[in-house]
Amino acid sequence: MTLEAAIRPQRTHPKTFAVKAATMLTQLVVPIVVGGYTILDDGDLADLLTYFLPLIVVVIGLQFVLAYLQWTRLTYEVRESDIRVESGLLSRAARSVPYERIQDVSVEQKLIPRLFGLVEVKFETGAGGGDDLKLAYLTEAEGDRLRDTVKARREGREVSEAAVEVEVERAEANVLFAMPPRRVLTFGLFEFSLAVVAVVFGAVQQLDFLIDFDLWDIDEWQQRLAGPEQYLAGLGPLAQFVGIAAGVAALLAVGVTTGIVRTALREWNFLLERTETGLRRRRGLVTRTDVVMPIHRVQALRLKTSFVRRLFGWYGLGVVSLASDSASANHEAAPFARMQEIEPIAATTGFALPSGEMCWNRRSAKASVDGALINLAFTGAIAIPVWLFSPLWWSALVPLSIGVLGAVREYYLYRFDRHSLGDRFIYSRHGWLAPKTTIGSRVRFQSVEIKQGPLAKLRGYAVLKLGLAGGTFEVEAMPVEQAQRWRSAILDSIATTDFSQMLERKPSDAQV
Repeated sequence: MTLEAAIRPQRTHPKTFAVKAATMLTQLVVPIVVGGYTILDDGDLADLLTYFLPLIVVVIGLQFVLAYLQWTRLTYEVRESDIRVESGLLSRAARSVPYERIQDVSVEQKLIPRLFGLVEVKFETGAGGGDDLKLAYLTEAEGDRLRDTVKARREGREVSEAAVEVEVERAEANVLFAMPPRRVLTFGLFEFSLAVVAVVFGAVQQLDFLIDFDLWDIDEWQQRLAGPEQYLAGLGPLAQFVGIAAGVAALLAVGVTTGIVRTALREWNFLLERTETGLRRRRGLVTRTDVVMPIHRVQALRLKTSFVRRLFGWYGLGVVSLASDSASANHEAAPFARMQEIEPIAATTGFALPSGEMCWNRRSAKASVDGALINLAFTGAIAIPVWLFSPLWWSALVPLSIGVLGAVREYYLYRFDRHSLGDRFIYSRHGWLAPKTTIGSRVRFQSVEIKQGPLAKLRGYAVLKLGLAGGTFEVEAMPVEQAQRWRSAILDSIATTDFSQMLERKPSDAQV
């Protein structure tokens, strides 16, 4: 892309209007099917051919015309200091975003644009909400060139280097982590979900007029399952047991299938590469995303797992970037990996994973005791009047059980929550069944705050809140003296760091 071509207003690819029209048509499928079924159900075939089908043709034509007009009225300019986009039919809107405000540039390819070989380029400003800028749609090559051009100008490099850098990155890319189909399917087995059941029941609730009986009538279901010969009814309790077992098996099958399908759609062909500018992640079956995470913008790492995954040795690694409050502030670098696969990724970002020689600190025992007593007192205050005045006196056990569970949780937090301060990094581990570990750099925090409520101030513990662009980092229930020492150490690290000369160092960490 030459400088003269870059500063002239440009349109997106001509196929854009066809993609947008096809996308609009997908939203009309359900109304068309429901309308056609209703007309045929009333026996009005003549009305279907005379009025309904011509109406559909007119609506489809209008969609194409509207999409074409929108395409002709959308232009963009890649200028020296900003990128400018103008759009609108009846009322024109123009927006310019300076390069220094752009936190990240990603390329996304959904199903319909993918069929046309087009991509959508997203410029994330970090302002959250709808403040991000999008260009839809460009060819894949143009999307890559635009992304690298914007990044080059944001970093103060010559524009002519951008096009060359695309080829250099692709040639020198080093694969850090990949998920073949077998790994993706294995991941799906751990992503058990019954969300599809809720979606089906919601759809049935809206389309119950298509069913000739009451879906929620238990007697009707029993009669239909028994059949005309009443064979199942004659089996008595055995039939009920078989029915319950079949229902549970069906739910399990639906949950497993849903987890596999959702995971495959999201993680198919997952590939993480180390390029000259950062970590490049590509994934997706229907919607293909291509994101580059600059190394110098990595603020923290999040290492997580679940109870079942941990038993099989599977973990996930997330990267917290500077794209604050945006949808991609927390990038998944390795969603389903072994620890030996995660270690080189963490080393590439300049962070160090927790080691066996680390000295971990527990949360304050006073905070857990106070939390348990508050839970018991609150639920006990509810249980006493229920026990005295309710005809079902045993219902008082419900709030008491909640209070006991709250107290057990506080003990659980005291036993397993840990935090550690090293020479370069801060570690915070939360949970045991599904442990999550956050790793932050001492020199990349925006602020350090000690927060205390009235009870915490009286009892001598506090919450250490660390300002982190792109996420949050809190260490709860620390002894206040320890929180003050940590704050002083972190502020000293920030004050003594020359950020203009700071280079990547080997991720080794000695504990203090």
